Amino acid sequence: MTTTTPRIGIIGGSGLGNALLASSSSDTSAQSVDIDTPFGKPSAPISLSTWEGGGGIPIAFLARHGIGHTIPPSAINFRANIYALKAVGCKWIIASGAVGSLREEIAPRDLVLVDQFIDKTYRRIGTFFDEAGGGAVHVELAQPICPDLHGILKNASHTPNLTISKTHAAGTYVCMEGPGFSTRAESLMHRGWGGDLIGMTAMPEAKLAREAEISYALIALATDYDCWKPHVAAPGQSKLALLQEIIGHMHIATENALTLVKAAVPLLWERRNDDFATHHALELAVWTDKNKIPEATKKRLELLWGKYVQ
Repeated sequence: MTTTTPRIGIIGGSGLGNALLASSSSDTSAQSVDIDTPFGKPSAPISLSTWEGGGGIPIAFLARHGIGHTIPPSAINFRANIYALKAVGCKWIIASGAVGSLREEIAPRDLVLVDQFIDKTYRRIGTFFDEAGGGAVHVELAQPICPDLHGILKNASHTPNLTISKTHAAGTYVCMEGPGFSTRAESLMHRGWGGDLIGMTAMPEAKLAREAEISYALIALATDYDCWKPHVAAPGQSKLALLQEIIGHMHIATENALTLVKAAVPLLWERRNDDFATHHALELAVWTDKNKIPEATKKRLELLWGKYVQ
């Protein structure tokens, strides 16, 4: 399935995914689309719907970890996820993800509008263009988050009477491989690198969105302080109680993120005819002589580079 109808893509991670799935399950107009891509199946069928209260704004929702959170970070088919959202017409993606905080000032339940990444992943394929002899493609990634979409989210966070926790306008996200968490020495190292947040899912998602010429931004949901900061348990607090405390933080942060997304979607839709720089990311990125690219490869990746590789 491919369509030219423009849509806003929403990728739900831990927390927000379940909340949006619950709301979309009661939407009788929602259409669940099962998509095949050249890279396999996405994490879950994509739910096509219109934004509630947004005047019929078309959206596409994808649960990053699958229905019921069954897919661990390293097993997510990021390429299929981004390709599938591109196929249903997504020009923009607002993503979310739970993170640990590496900074005292970023407290649990806060939101962070990520603007930079440090990629520590090593088991994931981070490009659509990895076929030997099929084309060398190099996109610029100095600003890995679309500045236009980031600005819209920032403006939305200042909406009058918006009842959400503190929203930080910028932050560097360290993406680790997982599924285990950091050692304390690693956590301190990440702070020394300039990291503000630690998570497992934003890369290569953001890179692939750029290769697909999709405007991408990420709302990070702080659930706890990473292990650089020893947790001082309340007297008699059990490990289970501590876990429940973290889950409680995630629920509140999820509500905050959902409120922010609802405020941002109409603002983004007002600019649906604007030409964002990220929508032309491949314009100078294909370095291979087009005549040397096999026809089968051109066709396989036509959705991604068709307007440049004929």
